[in-house]
Amino acid sequence: MLTRLRFTNFKAWRDSGEIRLAPLTVLFGANSAGKTSIPQLLLLLKQTADSPDRRRVLQLGDSRSGLDLGSYDDVVHHHETERPLEIDLHWRLAEPLAWTDPASGAGHLGRLAGFRVVLEADDRRQPFVRRFHYSLDDGADKAIDVGMVRVDSGAYELRSATLPLDRRPGRGTALPPPERFYGFPREAMTGVEGAFVLVDLVLELERMLRSIHHVGPLREYPRRLYHWSGETPDHVGVKGERAVDAILAAEGRTFAWAAGEPERPLAELIAARLQAMGLISDFRVQPVGEGRREYEVLVRTGPRRPEVRLVDVGIGVSQVLPVLVETLFVPPGSIVVLEQPELHLHPRVQSELADVFVDAIAAHENGRPRGCQFIIESHSEHLLRRLQRRIAEGVLDPDDAALYFVRTDEAEASLERLQVDPYGNITNWPPGFFGDEMVDLVARAEAQARRRAAQRGERDE
Repeated sequence: MLTRLRFTNFKAWRDSGEIRLAPLTVLFGANSAGKTSIPQLLLLLKQTADSPDRRRVLQLGDSRSGLDLGSYDDVVHHHETERPLEIDLHWRLAEPLAWTDPASGAGHLGRLAGFRVVLEADDRRQPFVRRFHYSLDDGADKAIDVGMVRVDSGAYELRSATLPLDRRPGRGTALPPPERFYGFPREAMTGVEGAFVLVDLVLELERMLRSIHHVGPLREYPRRLYHWSGETPDHVGVKGERAVDAILAAEGRTFAWAAGEPERPLAELIAARLQAMGLISDFRVQPVGEGRREYEVLVRTGPRRPEVRLVDVGIGVSQVLPVLVETLFVPPGSIVVLEQPELHLHPRVQSELADVFVDAIAAHENGRPRGCQFIIESHSEHLLRRLQRRIAEGVLDPDDAALYFVRTDEAEASLERLQVDPYGNITNWPPGFFGDEMVDLVARAEAQARRRAAQRGERDE
């Protein structure tokens, strides 16, 4: 799980400041304030880790990729490529990483990992790695750190304050560039005693980045028939296009929203949740015929209403379905990025959606906590109000939620963490957060007074 993030000179951000990331992190703010840049940065790093091109520092994308950020000029703040782009990530490992203290020979288990990279632009305005640095902490006093730095000659060197990096006989200290923005080159691996630590750190970063899954704001419209080849997707897809595939592929897996609850198949839990949200009274996925690979999604919007295909009911059900499926289907330990999950939903259902996320961070599978993290971009006041209520009720621990407001001041994005007390009150409510309700009330009262005065004047005439 990601625990902290900081970056500088990325898109609308000069400096994000340190961002605490909780199991449930929600970003609010006006349009074009810079909210989307935060999940985009994570998705950029994931896309680069997934790229087969190890020589490319950043995979900024193109028309064929899931994320297309244009050129390096486009992602650097104010297109000022002379300024470095810095990214600092910290995360908690799913399983502790073993390492040995070189001074004492004592063994340790590192649980908290960190990675920091500084990128600069070359003469062609393309990014290169100036330096990067890994850290591994056991939660006490013992830690290791190791990284690479570009020196004046243009070559790279390994640097560490805690690990012996003695090169084997016949090996120089100069190294070629890193692989992607984070990888030690092969020469570093083969030329240093105990290089397994370098391999392990890179693998842990890749494992974390590849655990990120993204569902965008524009979900796919429902279809009359869904074709499923039997393949298991890794998640529902950016547009939710594989939500039905995921339901079918989840056969044999059982889930519960909380410890102690009986576990049920994914399709049953999704149907029950849609019912609880007041969207439908019945939901099922079935093949159109025996041995067929085509499936239909059938719903009933009321107990006495006929069963119809998903495409024949309001758009809200099909838009929220991928969000619900994603919360449970992704592998345990996943980091799920959701953009505007409340789109096309009635205000009351937006409130119910907040409860889905509160339950999702505590969900279990096969008797074990799933441990998933959710980073959400939203415009919904109703979602926020429900989260405040759950904190006040003690259902949601304030430490399990990080709520932020993003704004643009003087052409730069800035982030303000909403301070929520144990009773759910926001003590630093930003002005104009969701508009000013009092302004509307006063304006309505003044309009009413003017119209009544005008009507009285007409009667007097």
